Amino acid sequence: MRKSEIKRDTNETKIKLSLNLDGTGASDIDTGCGFLDHMLTLFAKHGRFDLSVKCDGDTYVDDHHTVEDVGICLGKAFCDALGDKKGIIRYGNMILPMDEALVVAAVDLSGRSTLSYKLEIPTQKVGTFDTELVEEFWLGFVREAYCTLHFVQLSGTNSHHIIEGAFKAAGRAFRQAVSVEAGFENEIPSTKGVL
Repeated sequence: MRKSEIKRDTNETKIKLSLNLDGTGASDIDTGCGFLDHMLTLFAKHGRFDLSVKCDGDTYVDDHHTVEDVGICLGKAFCDALGDKKGIIRYGNMILPMDEALVVAAVDLSGRSTLSYKLEIPTQKVGTFDTELVEEFWLGFVREAYCTLHFVQLSGTNSHHIIEGAFKAAGRAFRQAVSVEAGFENEIPSTKGVL
């Protein structure tokens, strides 16, 4: 089983996270930030990852440290769970439609950390959540997952649905990328021989 457990303990956040790449989509999320909990639940469900996150953060200041640090921990968990990446498909993508949004997520588990973020979220907040933190989450994630991740918004005017579409699309793109390709279980999907 491709699993990882991450603990992060700083003056700003205390995080315990577990990830099973070969799960069923079960999740137990408690970050202290309701909107982030909802997005991570969607990511796990659509990626069919088992994900548990407990975060005690300084949300009395704002949600920034919690959102960024959870992204860092989740990225690290992906990297650890993938190990040497033998047999994975490596690439994944999803065009995800919602009522008022159409979002693309595309991933390359390349060993290089790059985020191309082209979401135009029209409001500064969804409820009490600062929408600028979506990009901060994914920046933290890609830095530790060592992957290239692209988000492109093809249409949409509803902030909640744009963000929700991005997390769902990312879950499905990562599910495809981490899947093991039959007959290639012992091969690295790169001419370099490493990822």
